[in-house]
Amino acid sequence: MSVRIADVVKKIPRSGIRDFFEIVQSMRDVISLGIGEPDFATPWHIREAAIYSLERGRTGYSSNLGLPRFRCAIAAYIKENFKVTYEPLTEVLVSVGVSEAIDIALRALLNPGDEVLYHEPCYVSYSPSILLAGGVARPISTRWEDDFVLKAADVESAIGPRTRALLLNFPTNPSGAIMPAEELGRLAAICVKHDLVVLTDEIYSELTYDGQPHVSIAAQPGMKERTVLLHGLSKAFAMTGWRIGFACGPVEIIEAMMKIHQYSILCAPRMGQEAGIEALERGKAAVAGMKREYEMRRNVIVRSLNDMGLKCFKPRGAFYVFPKVSDTGLSGHDFSMRLLHEHKVAVVPGNAFGTYCGDHVRCSYATGLDQIKIAMERMAEFVGSL
Repeated sequence: MSVRIADVVKKIPRSGIRDFFEIVQSMRDVISLGIGEPDFATPWHIREAAIYSLERGRTGYSSNLGLPRFRCAIAAYIKENFKVTYEPLTEVLVSVGVSEAIDIALRALLNPGDEVLYHEPCYVSYSPSILLAGGVARPISTRWEDDFVLKAADVESAIGPRTRALLLNFPTNPSGAIMPAEELGRLAAICVKHDLVVLTDEIYSELTYDGQPHVSIAAQPGMKERTVLLHGLSKAFAMTGWRIGFACGPVEIIEAMMKIHQYSILCAPRMGQEAGIEALERGKAAVAGMKREYEMRRNVIVRSLNDMGLKCFKPRGAFYVFPKVSDTGLSGHDFSMRLLHEHKVAVVPGNAFGTYCGDHVRCSYATGLDQIKIAMERMAEFVGSL
């Protein structure tokens, strides 16, 4: 039956993260610094809101766009935290996680052969999502020496006659990089100049450190009308399994996304939306507490990696570090495999996040501090043995 599989699907590789963790799951006593999932349970008051909605029998479909009250909560949250104003009933769509929002935004915007620029290293789904939407994925390398900041000049030099859109993710998975406001302003000006649509995945926006505020490109002059802001509850609110994301953008794009959403998904789960209202309206304190814990873990893991001789950029957001391992004489893949089999610590090879990233590994600090300390001791022993 393989001859019947669509060509575009044949070209898409399996996720490097998932392949690696199939190996991890076959082993015992492994400390995993791999999966980007909070180790916190969803805060109780959010779970309780979902339980209450079930008890009240709120188990039916919502509008295709999502519950009106939830969309109002989203618009209020975005206005307060991102400084961008959206009309909740026409400029907001609730999706099944940010992954669905990215997929339907790309399908709503791209004609076959349209190019989408994106930065590497990046989350593993971006290039496949572009290909599945009929587009052409054009990566732009960001550099360790630049703190993995996307340079506006690099974007402009990559723009061609078929360039349709730019896909961003700051704070970034896997590097934890953020975009300084000045560089973001220059990038916004280039997007306006070249009439690009921007898809900005800001799922880690609440998780910035060292007092650094998050700044969205959607808030830059001339950008709201050409930007689809993608966000959700999975990371900062510890709600990965609820699968609730959302998109905010121009009416025409949201309407086009809704057409795809209504025929493929219909609507996001009602109970998750009810929980989402509680999260956005009253979840600020819980998020702040988790953020403090992540920042403490970040400081420990970065110091440990640098002490063992691995060059590690200090991330300013998300919950990942992306150290270079080339000084050990190993590639990121070989380093990860040997560390796993010889010392039972799981990290993700850098080549899962882009063709330019083979000399890095990704470590997540979304796991307990006690486990992180043991993992760092084992990794230091491994590095010392090379």
